[in-house]
Amino acid sequence: MNPNPTADAARLAFLLGELRLPTIKYLWPDIAVQSDKNGWPAARFLTALAEHEVADRERRRIERHLLDAHLPIGKSLDNFDFNAVPVISKAHITALATGNAWIETGANCLVFGPPGVGKSHLAAAIGRALIEAGYRVLFTRTTDLVQRLQIARQQLTLEAAITKLDRYHLIILDDISYVTKDQAETSVLFELISRRYEHRSILITANQAFGEWNKIFPDQAMTLAAVDRLVHHATILEMNVESYRRRTAIERKKATGGPNTRQSPKASS
Repeated sequence: MNPNPTADAARLAFLLGELRLPTIKYLWPDIAVQSDKNGWPAARFLTALAEHEVADRERRRIERHLLDAHLPIGKSLDNFDFNAVPVISKAHITALATGNAWIETGANCLVFGPPGVGKSHLAAAIGRALIEAGYRVLFTRTTDLVQRLQIARQQLTLEAAITKLDRYHLIILDDISYVTKDQAETSVLFELISRRYEHRSILITANQAFGEWNKIFPDQAMTLAAVDRLVHHATILEMNVESYRRRTAIERKKATGGPNTRQSPKASS
């Protein structure tokens, strides 16, 4: 039988499509030319193809999980200003971003501080790094997730909704302090916290310290139970510094001669 390179190439393209190897399907002709030119053995040729497929599959996974995570755009550890928050150790945050020591055991991370100090940025940046490390993350305002779980309860599907959230290694609950002190809202939040306890991780950002959480949960017993579950295995980060947004706004006004910048009598005359 005479060889038919065109037919073989068409057959190979079909088989690679059936095997769901799109990167190899696209790259193999160019890599085959390089292999023939350099006299690669078969094992090296196949290894090169496999490496490209694995790398591209990882890239697609990260893109898919970043989209699913709903992270704020543009928030990463590279553009987080650690100098503005000297109470936070960059080395410590970098270690948290790998996930191995706490995500695998279902531990938590709690970030406290006044508005404007970068809590949400830091939480999102950690989430992004964890996705790149192979974990699944969901970023959500606490009030939004509570509303979703309330609807699920009304539809008698709360258990299924919370189980569906188990696929995320980490849920980032942003701004927990804004949850209304309402029995329906806080009860579903408490159920989520209880379900993930020592099973899956939660990262919480909050403006208020634990002493003020009685404004979130309707009674002291539920407050104590929620706090106990969250802090049992937790890293606590306190960002008690001046608001980054406020400081930036003041510096911008000074640089541009804004309305808050006083003029000398001579200049105003």
